[in-house]
Amino acid sequence: MFPIGDDNTSRRTVPLVTFALITMNILFFLVEMNGGDAFIMKWSFVPSRFLANPIGDFPTLFTSMFMHAGWLHLGGNMLYLWIFGDNVEDRFGHAKFTIFYLLCGLGATFAQLAFSLDSNIPNLGASGAIAGVLGAYILMFPQGRVRVLQGQRIIQVPALIVIGLWIVLQLFSGIGSISETADTGGVAYMAHIGGFVTGFALTFLLGGNTGQRRLTS
Repeated sequence: MFPIGDDNTSRRTVPLVTFALITMNILFFLVEMNGGDAFIMKWSFVPSRFLANPIGDFPTLFTSMFMHAGWLHLGGNMLYLWIFGDNVEDRFGHAKFTIFYLLCGLGATFAQLAFSLDSNIPNLGASGAIAGVLGAYILMFPQGRVRVLQGQRIIQVPALIVIGLWIVLQLFSGIGSISETADTGGVAYMAHIGGFVTGFALTFLLGGNTGQRRLTS
């Protein structure tokens, strides 16, 4: 199942922050491609380097959130941010959503760090922060429905199933890849899990008004 959209009829505001984040990710990726490996190594989050010099490497906690490994990586992340971010931003408000998104990215990074303390592999991508958006969405819109492409058909699927299957996949994949990704690279599943859990928790702490409105098909 490939998600392509959801119902935005209850959205009251223009998702300015979501638009800005997508734009920043695209622009940063273009700069990244121009800068090559040296740029990637400098601005990605490298666990062992960060632990050796947390103050000097502090900016990479944020710059790494706007970097991607390729067009497919970028496109997939931006699609999920576009589908789910606008509704979560509408519920939080622009300022609070900005803080929420960055905190989810930090939660994701530190979750991955906990399982790769000695790793020299660059960590990059918006996936962890977007996983936090998914965590908020599943709480805010438990009755929401997502349009997914299944074969040649577009069908409506409950958000609980779409996001639920996604997090289950992350959990199983994360357990199986902890030692491997720390040494050889790959998908940072623990960052996805950490971002999702952070988003789930922050939705309560920041007053996300869960359950007050519903998305319906």
